[in-house]
Amino acid sequence: MGVFIVFIILVYIGLRPLDKGYMGDTGAYLRVFNKLADGSLSSFYDKEYGFMLLIKYSALYLNAEFFFLICASIYVYLHYLVSKKIFKDYWYFGFIFLVSSFSFWAYGTNGIRNGLGAAIVLYAFTFENKKTWAIAIALIGTLFHKSMLLPVMAYILTFFYNNRISYLRLWLLCIPLSLIAGGSFELIFASLGFGDERISYLTDGNVNGDQFAYTGFRWDFLLYSASAVYTGWYFIVKKNFEDKLYHRLFNVYLFSNAFWILIIRANFSNRFAYLSWFMMGVIIIYPFLKQQMIPNQTKKTALVLFFYFMFTFILNVILA
Repeated sequence: MGVFIVFIILVYIGLRPLDKGYMGDTGAYLRVFNKLADGSLSSFYDKEYGFMLLIKYSALYLNAEFFFLICASIYVYLHYLVSKKIFKDYWYFGFIFLVSSFSFWAYGTNGIRNGLGAAIVLYAFTFENKKTWAIAIALIGTLFHKSMLLPVMAYILTFFYNNRISYLRLWLLCIPLSLIAGGSFELIFASLGFGDERISYLTDGNVNGDQFAYTGFRWDFLLYSASAVYTGWYFIVKKNFEDKLYHRLFNVYLFSNAFWILIIRANFSNRFAYLSWFMMGVIIIYPFLKQQMIPNQTKKTALVLFFYFMFTFILNVILA
């Protein structure tokens, strides 16, 4: 049943109609692909070299439908591998949780580069006992989207300092800082530049009517982010859940999400939030599937999955 679900999701995303105008980057990359394929665009330069090489050589030998199927295959299959590596015999439940995440569909069809980069980085993080492999694979993920450098740097930081209480305090501190300082942090990070034109999202205003832009402090999405924080705190602090990989992932999530909180008012702030949200499914479901710690844990796992999915369904379907 699990393999069947993986296959259906892969086909559903990979064989989606490409000529519909509501999938964001799908249309943009389709135009680039067609220009590369017919020769009207002789070369394609992009700072994300991994994605540049993928689309360039796909255009030489494949049609557009097969290129997007490859992107979907990488994206979905890596989530499957993450579930298999972490949850073993319970991988099916972990996979269902990952694909129920609010951002899963969007970053398989719209923010495709970011989704591919995040999937590669998340897979890299599962190599807890092979740090060199983990960092090498994670750096490949940054070649598909440079923004993934933030969680990768947070991951590397945990090798030197991994105190979960300190990271939790940092996350909590960023909430009043963001409330008090307003848009100051957007200006600070924008001034740093990082050599990426996308950093202009921090200061350009709501140029595309984006639902995340300049609508004040997003308490709703902060509460959404906090669900993973509460889960980690509850199991690690209250239930003394000892798991090296989970502690590291939790700290990476806290660090990356804290960055988003500081710039929560920015245009396209969902793209900055995704630098931590791509880990949310793992952070929440991990303790439930790894160790028996609470009464009626199976039933409570089902309830958590239900509410997690309903949040996604309400925002992506009912309120879309």
